[in-house]
Amino acid sequence: MGLLVMIVGLVLFFGIHTLTTQRKLRAGVVASMGEGGYKIGYSLASAAGLALIVWGFAHYRATGWIDVWSPPTAFKHIAVALMLPAVIMVVASYIRGRIYTTLKHPMLTGIKLWAAAHLLANGDLGSIILFGSFLGWAVFDRISLKRRPDAGAPPIPVGGPGNDLIAIAGGIVAYLALAFAFHPVVIGVPVVGA
Repeated sequence: MGLLVMIVGLVLFFGIHTLTTQRKLRAGVVASMGEGGYKIGYSLASAAGLALIVWGFAHYRATGWIDVWSPPTAFKHIAVALMLPAVIMVVASYIRGRIYTTLKHPMLTGIKLWAAAHLLANGDLGSIILFGSFLGWAVFDRISLKRRPDAGAPPIPVGGPGNDLIAIAGGIVAYLALAFAFHPVVIGVPVVGA
């Protein structure tokens, strides 16, 4: 049951996010609902999808775990190491500096690295579906960005190396919070010694 709910959540979450990549379809939806209505609907659908993913995955972990393969312990350590640059990249997508201009889409790069790291560390069916979906979507979205006729959003000013230092410091703080507070408490799996 949990796996099915998670999959429904993934379809809803990525379905609404894929709407953004379809510029003509998105424009038609915005024209019919208005910009505000579109943003409210988009936010509600995203939140509902995310809630179903979280609930479904938690239920799956508690009641229906299905092992596919057993990752070597070294893969878990590699995953922990990969998460630091992944988190820094996500932070750099909001605090724009040279990391942003070099990677062009650090959010998608960070999501790809996060998903790949978790695929290395987890060999159960639910994790493969969850993280594989995020990896596949991030690859799809990056390819679609190259083919879109417009940037999609107004440009945000890009700062210099100072913003990179802030992004790195913020990324390190976020990484430590995720590793030592969020992951063991919310996910139920300690990162260190996992």
